[in-house]
Amino acid sequence: MSGFRSLFKQTFIYGLATVLPRMLSFLLVPLYTSEAVLANPAEYGKVSVIFSYFVLFNVILAYGMETAFFRFFNKEDNKDKVIGTSTISLIVSSVGFFSVALLFQNQISQYIGIDTKYINLVIWILLLDALVIIPFAWLRANEKPARYAIIKIINVIINIGLNLFFLLALKDLAQKEGLLESIYKPNYEISYIFIANLVASAFTLVLMLSFYTKLKYKFDKELWRQMMRYALPVLIAGIAFSINETFDRILLKELLPADVAENEIGMYSACYKLALFMTLFATAYRLGIEPYFFSHAKTQNPQKNYANILEFFVAFGSIILLTVVVFADIIKPFIIRSEAYWEAMWIVPIILLANFCLGIYHNLSVWYKITDRTKFGAYISVIGAIVTLIINFMFIEAYSYKASAFATLIAYATMMLLSYYFGRKYYPIPYNLKKIGLYLVISIGLSALSFYRYRGEFLIGIAMLIVFLGLVIMLEKNQLKKIFKR
Repeated sequence: MSGFRSLFKQTFIYGLATVLPRMLSFLLVPLYTSEAVLANPAEYGKVSVIFSYFVLFNVILAYGMETAFFRFFNKEDNKDKVIGTSTISLIVSSVGFFSVALLFQNQISQYIGIDTKYINLVIWILLLDALVIIPFAWLRANEKPARYAIIKIINVIINIGLNLFFLLALKDLAQKEGLLESIYKPNYEISYIFIANLVASAFTLVLMLSFYTKLKYKFDKELWRQMMRYALPVLIAGIAFSINETFDRILLKELLPADVAENEIGMYSACYKLALFMTLFATAYRLGIEPYFFSHAKTQNPQKNYANILEFFVAFGSIILLTVVVFADIIKPFIIRSEAYWEAMWIVPIILLANFCLGIYHNLSVWYKITDRTKFGAYISVIGAIVTLIINFMFIEAYSYKASAFATLIAYATMMLLSYYFGRKYYPIPYNLKKIGLYLVISIGLSALSFYRYRGEFLIGIAMLIVFLGLVIMLEKNQLKKIFKR
């Protein structure tokens, strides 16, 4: 069980690096949705659409090299060659993208319908974020979660601090201080949001400069070809994931009437944030287990450990699902300040469950990463993206963001089931399907009852939660004792 203790220790720290910054970034949602900043959901809709493009281009600029780095870092004896090759590859591609995008920013602006002043900021942020991909991967591969966490947290603190300064304090200070008057611009809120992001990304790169100064700049063409063969299916999978995760905002903008599109996107995106608790848990878990999967692949009977990992994930994820659903209406006024956004609360349980399925999929995906069959990850993700696109195209006009929510759930559930099906053939893992199925059926059933039948009756919801917690503790008490035993 020492491997499990190490895994849970790393997952906790990576969780701190992900959960705490995201919890701090929760401050931005009430800030953006407040009367003083973006009280109109349509304005928040504009921001959400731009961030959707962020997700897509972040994936393209990484092109699977992070995952390839982990695989070859553990596989190759010459670690410096792996570090140098992957880093140089990303430097060249990132600078090349930056140059071309900056040159054609006006054409890009016209094509996607976003103001050039935002495009310019986005290009710079994408460059800076791409340049820290391998440094962060290096920290994870060398099991330095504390430093990873500190840098991530500093990034978000700077981002939040500048958002608060630009959006709340600057206007008052500009009226009092002549020096700040030249900085403040009225109706400039969206630009300030991306300027804060840009400064935070720049500071993060500065903190990572020691990686570049110590790097041995060795580029191996043959190794690069091998890494690219491994990475390209991951890139395809990543693009498909970005379609599943955020492309619905872009489709809502394109398929809904122009006079309502951004308003619908704003409401949908704000309420989507309430599913962040599940996303945080799944992301932290993934960051912890991905290096673990590779480093323990050659140990004796790793399949048994992988099965236990998924079981724990489903148990804890089920608790999170039911907890957030029960208390969603208590949480919402603290996160989404304006009632103008609350109309979309209906989608919260759907998106929570969708992200739960995605987390299970990430756990199941160990089989194709360990066996170097990453092409299956691409196939499965592309199928998920096709499901997302078909449902959105067919039903957005009639059902708006409700169609997008169900598209996300159906896509992730499909990917989860496909990964399990192919995994049984190529890398059988003895998952405890009875216990996993029990957790899923009970937690989903109780969540649906609590939100759609007994919404607002908190005593009933709390009673459901207590009963489910008791069930999980009863079934997992022996495993929990082994994990936390000194």
